[in-house]
Amino acid sequence: MSSVFSKRDADLEKITLLNGWIARQHAAIILSCLRQWKLVPADVDLIASHGQTIFHAPKSLHKRTKFGNATLQLGDGDHMSVETGIITISDFRQKHIAAGGEGAPLAAYGDYLIFSRKNENRIMLNIGGIANFTFLPGDMDADRVFCSDTGPGNTLMDALTRSMFPGKYFDEDAEIALEGSVHDALLEALKHHPFFDQPFPKTTGPELFNLSYLKNAQAVSGTTGLPVHDLMATLNRFSAETIAEAVRSVTGTGEKFRFFVSGGGMHNPLLIKNLGELLPGSNFQSTAELQINPDAKEAVLFAVLANEMVCGGSVNFGKGRNGIPNVSMGKISFPG
Repeated sequence: MSSVFSKRDADLEKITLLNGWIARQHAAIILSCLRQWKLVPADVDLIASHGQTIFHAPKSLHKRTKFGNATLQLGDGDHMSVETGIITISDFRQKHIAAGGEGAPLAAYGDYLIFSRKNENRIMLNIGGIANFTFLPGDMDADRVFCSDTGPGNTLMDALTRSMFPGKYFDEDAEIALEGSVHDALLEALKHHPFFDQPFPKTTGPELFNLSYLKNAQAVSGTTGLPVHDLMATLNRFSAETIAEAVRSVTGTGEKFRFFVSGGGMHNPLLIKNLGELLPGSNFQSTAELQINPDAKEAVLFAVLANEMVCGGSVNFGKGRNGIPNVSMGKISFPG
């Protein structure tokens, strides 16, 4: 799959074959889990399947005036439904785009329904490959809910780890970064990109933030010979600074917030430490404090979207202001 993931030029035959193959792999995992849990498909009402994003292309990336925002996920719902015998909801992002959004982030819907709390302003920060956050106002006003990507979360750090440390997939416990130092010139070069000047809400992905992006920033800053530990420390700080700057820019300084963090970045102690320095007075807690495993929060949110889709529920987010279309998302696939 790596040969087509986030690649502008990819083998169409392979993409076509992967669409069904990914669905069957996911179906096999689901059936295996059901056996472990001593359940049968008839015990399950719905599968919510996001699929595998192959390419995410908002207009800010492709810059083609005749085309709108676009995204592509593989893992066809019909294949999964037939393989498992369970009704499957999939392909969530297309409706978001059709209704004027960028197809991401979709967290606002589930975050608002599950995590809003009266009289407490909350920031639900998810640090996956790309970082995003949802602002949940304590007055429960859906019109004020806000959700946006901020830039890279783990994607650059993970890519550097895989390229420089064979057999490793991420900087576990920030071991690599903690041995290095932040290089200010490289950090400024990394932050010097039009994406960070775009108005919120906005989306991005590894189509932009990848090793080529890092190499270009190194060339501009004259840091092509920088040791890998310094590179990792700088990338860690880069993610933290762009997250903090995004949060500050849309929430202001007059309100207090509680931060609940999910995604792989929650397990990176240096990243959390950097965020604490950049957002003083903030308390960063895991979503485990809310009885949601931080590694499973995104899956829970898509389960909520699937439920809302079949039940016809919806939340009125100010008639689509703040880039949040008022639509139910997903397509239904039946087993028979």
